[in-house]
Amino acid sequence: MAKTTPMRLVELMVLKDDINAVVSFLAKKGNFQFQHHASSATVTKKPHDEKESKNPDGDIYNDLQKTRSFLGCGTFTAAQLAEATFPDDDARALAEKLIADGEVLHERELRQNEEVKRVKDANAEARAFANLKVPYAELDHLSFLSLRIGRIDPTALEGLKKELDGRAVIVALGEDKSRVLVASSKKAQFALDGELKKSGFVSMEIPKDFKGVPDDVLASLEKEQQRAEDALASVTEEKHNFAVTHGDILKKLLAQFSIGAQIQTVRNGLESTSLVYRITGWIPEGDSHQMMNDLDKLTEGRIAIRVYQPKEVPSVVRGEEKVPVKLTHGKLVGAFERMIFSYGSPLYGNIDPTPFVALFFTLLFGIMFGDAGQGLVFFVAGLLMAFNVVRVEGWNKFAPIFMAIGCSSMVMGVLTGEFFATEKLLEPFALWVTGLFGEPRARILDFSPTGPHYISMIFGIFGVTIGIGFIINTIGLVINIINRMSHRHFGRALFGKTGLAGACFFWYVVVFAIRIAAFGHQPAVHDWVIIALLVFFAAFGEPFERMLDGERPVLENGVGAMVIGGVVEIIELVSTYLSSSISFVRVGAFALAHAVLGFIIYMMTEMVGGVGGVVILVVGNAIVIVLEGMIVAIQVVRLQYYEFFSKFFNETGREFKPFVFEYTR
Repeated sequence: MAKTTPMRLVELMVLKDDINAVVSFLAKKGNFQFQHHASSATVTKKPHDEKESKNPDGDIYNDLQKTRSFLGCGTFTAAQLAEATFPDDDARALAEKLIADGEVLHERELRQNEEVKRVKDANAEARAFANLKVPYAELDHLSFLSLRIGRIDPTALEGLKKELDGRAVIVALGEDKSRVLVASSKKAQFALDGELKKSGFVSMEIPKDFKGVPDDVLASLEKEQQRAEDALASVTEEKHNFAVTHGDILKKLLAQFSIGAQIQTVRNGLESTSLVYRITGWIPEGDSHQMMNDLDKLTEGRIAIRVYQPKEVPSVVRGEEKVPVKLTHGKLVGAFERMIFSYGSPLYGNIDPTPFVALFFTLLFGIMFGDAGQGLVFFVAGLLMAFNVVRVEGWNKFAPIFMAIGCSSMVMGVLTGEFFATEKLLEPFALWVTGLFGEPRARILDFSPTGPHYISMIFGIFGVTIGIGFIINTIGLVINIINRMSHRHFGRALFGKTGLAGACFFWYVVVFAIRIAAFGHQPAVHDWVIIALLVFFAAFGEPFERMLDGERPVLENGVGAMVIGGVVEIIELVSTYLSSSISFVRVGAFALAHAVLGFIIYMMTEMVGGVGGVVILVVGNAIVIVLEGMIVAIQVVRLQYYEFFSKFFNETGREFKPFVFEYTR
């Protein structure tokens, strides 16, 4: 049985000049896990240099992200991040210039947007009162707008605009710019009058009986609004051109400074002196030799490397640290790894259960979802995802699982004679196969409710699935015993519910029941004696476990607690193994239910016929594929978790999560 991937602890002493290159190498290699999670900055240290604890590259990265957001550019891709290098001085200078140019453009856009808003507000207010038949003098009482019309020296106009920038709109009314209209909000009118007085503004006399807003004032405001909008459009076009011209450079710089920021985060969490950094972390044993050679070449020999086995690491020996667990498989079995880690990580050095999970999941799903056509849908879907023809966020890595369950469903579908819930298409094949072994039959396995042997088939499928459950439970128990032995926990391996005593009780009772049911065996005294002894060592095994494993005191909580605990263990022992076996009846039940659903779809299709029948066939199969497919998958996962994993997942380990550069948008 394969075990978890052997690991080694590596200690690197790296010169300050080489630290960036070494950290970048480790991240891009993707097979190194920091011993103390330095990559997530969980290690704290007192820096020898206050400046060293900061992250200037991170600040530049954040500013570049703001520039990218303002320009509306896309960000770098994961592939660009993998190709990026640590930013040098030229990259920093280029980034700072790009950020500065972007900020200037941003400020211009903000100012011009404010200008357009002010002019629009003034124009809208004036037009709102353009047709009022009230004296012009009363317009001074407008809720929003304060208007001033008068004469000014044209040479003082630019200075006035500068002084009132952001607070008022100035519109020249004449060709010689000697007459102006000044509009501002009511709250700024006092400051407005003060500035106008400084500029030599002379208010024009408006006839008392003049009503409305002068047409030339409205026209001037309209022109001013158009001018402001044209200026904003010009800034917007300049922004677009800037984004097009500098977009690729911006993405490259973002990738570089993303790396720079992450490297600095790691550096801030490492032990160091003014000249040397110390890096410790775990790598797979098979990669250690080549990786050390690559690091030696990278630093031209300016690196000190030491490699330790887990049993040589004091924190591991004392039980303070768990060795990270990595599982090594091909694409098919590897696709099932997440099912293991979603439940928990195995302990380092334990048996790797992934191959068993892959086999059991595929087998059980196929039994419960037996239809050659529907299985073909799963297989094709997996094939399309494997070749990236269809991209489903986060699911393409599970393409081998879809292909595996598709194949198992197709095999079961051929045996039961179902192809997209139809019963006739596979009949010739079934007749040929069954004819080789006797009387030809329309189905190799007839789960149809109208079949001549339906009742016997029900008991047969239940017997088969309980038998599969027995095998799965047995393998789980064997894995637990071997794992306990490998960690030298001999007491726990031999005694207890999931130890050898509990396993032998389970096996003996199953064989005992088969002998009675199938061969008419009469229970003998030695049968009850063996069962009683096995129950005793399985239920009252804790003192023996502690004695064999060298733990003291043997009776940790006294004789009374041992007796009460043992009685409870007897009840749990019997109920656990009974439920673990009966649980697999659901596999047969789902297989029969699937056959019944297919039969119903087939009968409705035959009854309706024509186009309506085709619609029923298509919709019915779609519903079964989606809904029943999900339900069956959930049931298989449940059986794996509660009936298989529970036998040996007594303690969880620590998953191997190598340091890599993170791709964040």
